[in-house]
This record gives sequence, C-alpha cells and structure tokens, in this order.
Amino acid sequence: MANHKSALKRVKQNEKKNIRNKAIKSYTKTAIKKLLIAIEQKNTENIDSLFSEATKIVYKAKSKGVYHKKNASRKISRLALRINNLKSSL
Repeated sequence: MANHKSALKRVKQNEKKNIRNKAIKSYTKTAIKKLLIAIEQKNTENIDSLFSEATKIVYKAKSKGVYHKKNASRKISRLALRINNLKSSL
C-alpha cells in the first residue's frame, strides 16, 4: 500500500482511469464484433455504416489514450481488408 499522500492520490487516479479504459475498450470491442458478424453473414447493406461507426469509436479511443495510434490504425486496416475481400468475392 502507498505511504505518501501523492502515492495515495496516484492510486485513486489509476483506479478511475482503469474503469474508464475498461468501458471504452468494451464498447470498442462490441462495435468491432457487430461489424465482424455482419461480414460473416455477408450482410453488405449494413457493412458500410457499421464500418464507419467502428472506425469512429476506435479513433476516439485512440484520442483518449486507450489504444496506441498504430494499434488503432492496425485494427481499422484489418477490418477494411476483410470488407474489401468480401466485396471482391461477391
């Protein structure tokens, strides 16, 4: 346990940030999962709107510091690759 006042404050701040980051990661994963389900079902009319929603959420998480900028770009790139492969196969 922390002994100094500043260390106690840091523990409280870390707990708050941990809760916020968990929530952001959770709804980011949910948005990505919705898009992946639509891709698996080959539901082409919803894919574009789900992709734009997922990218917006991932980039917002990046700006909050939850994801590193390259990690966010990699996530979006892999989703775009799957969508392009689906569209080219149809």
